[in-house]
Amino acid sequence: MRIGIIIGRIGGVDGVALETEKWIDILKKLGHEVFIMSGEFESWTMDYEHDYLYPALSFFSVEAEWGQRKAFFEPDNDPDPLLNHVENASNKIYKAMLQWVKDKKIEAILSENASALPCHLSMGVAIKKLIIDTGLPIVTHDHDFHWERGQRYVSKHDEINNYVDDNFPLLLPNVKHAVINTFGVETFKNRFNIDATLVPNVMDFNRVYGVPTPENQFFLKDIGITEDEIALLQVTRIVRRKGIETAISLIDKLDDKKLKLVITGNNNDDENKEYYNELVDQIHELNLSRQVIFADHKVLDHKDLSDVYAHGRACTYFSTYEGFGNAFVETILAKKPIFVNNYKPVYMQDIGNKGFETVMIEDSNLTNDKVQQMSDIIYNPKRCLEIGEANFKIGKKHFSYEVLEEKLKGLFTF
Repeated sequence: MRIGIIIGRIGGVDGVALETEKWIDILKKLGHEVFIMSGEFESWTMDYEHDYLYPALSFFSVEAEWGQRKAFFEPDNDPDPLLNHVENASNKIYKAMLQWVKDKKIEAILSENASALPCHLSMGVAIKKLIIDTGLPIVTHDHDFHWERGQRYVSKHDEINNYVDDNFPLLLPNVKHAVINTFGVETFKNRFNIDATLVPNVMDFNRVYGVPTPENQFFLKDIGITEDEIALLQVTRIVRRKGIETAISLIDKLDDKKLKLVITGNNNDDENKEYYNELVDQIHELNLSRQVIFADHKVLDHKDLSDVYAHGRACTYFSTYEGFGNAFVETILAKKPIFVNNYKPVYMQDIGNKGFETVMIEDSNLTNDKVQQMSDIIYNPKRCLEIGEANFKIGKKHFSYEVLEEKLKGLFTF
């Protein structure tokens, strides 16, 4: 089957882009031919026969930026100009999509979160118009929804809120919804009486990952960590829900100058660097400037993360909210112990109930008992190895490419 994927950006480190790459790998393995239409191909090496750059689909395009600002951040008194803008922009995008479908003889569409979260209004509406017009079968890979984001996607205008509800998620008869957690399945059933398919985020457990190599042997040295020091890893972007302040507090409570926290992600998605600046203030106040290292300049894309994991003792993952939690499974793949917050709404019912050995805290609360449990693991390399091996086996059973392959076989049977 010739499958067309529509996505705002691909080739980056956000969860949607990373999971899409895995779906592409499996779809190709199953014999499908894959075509991509995207607003950005970040670190992606484009194959111009199969990859179509259409800048209007970018989240940073004029179409998207103006629409977001006028819908949610700085709404005008009259919502009609915005609604007209979205309609006009979506018509233009729809025509481009239609031409792409015809040129590439596409037989089915995969919409990557574009039909679930209204972070690009005109793209989502254009996809809806495409499906209504062509009747093509479509799978929507729905990672998260506007009602899960508090006030982020709430407008002061009822007309705009109704417009969002009418178009996100995409509710048409020939749509198959794939969601990434149990909460998503329950939401579709309760809100729409629709049976969505649970497709967990996965990792390739057959690849060599997170092991020392000649190429990465100097990673820690390059960021200022010596051989007699211990690195804890925070392998996430710098955004508030990642709970990085809790990891910094852990370093403070462990009170060991030879313990370093390595934060790998950038702050590009942190508006006005507000959260980043709070972390800097916290580090300054706790006098931890020599123990907390921002290393995004050494981690240019997700392919480098294997090198990062290779030299860490354990990982911190104190998120308060996640749609799934790729970094958790990635840590399991790298055979590293992980310290985790019971993040909502996913952790216990989709991951924590599988039998992984972790140190889990509630509500970001680092009790003395939990800190001691973490310390006992950090300073026992043999125990770290045992935990890593045991968790790896559980991860392979529940979150491997083999699991994804079975799911995609069913979804792409029309």
